[in-house]
Amino acid sequence: MSEQPTTWPDLAEALFEKLTGLGAEVTYDFQNLEVFVPSVMGPDPKHAHWRLNGILKIRASEHVVK
Repeated sequence: MSEQPTTWPDLAEALFEKLTGLGAEVTYDFQNLEVFVPSVMGPDPKHAHWRLNGILKIRASEHVVK
């Protein structure tokens, strides 16, 4: 990603790319985060209700293909 990020997903992708290979770890701590996940694409889908409490860790590393 060579240009400046303009959205949150672009910023997250740029940060992840920068940290990959540096032994980076991103930690998210959720308390009462509620997410409603649609079951299908389209109008009026049913939703799964997810409630997140706790820590999610994402570790980045670079794999060299020989």
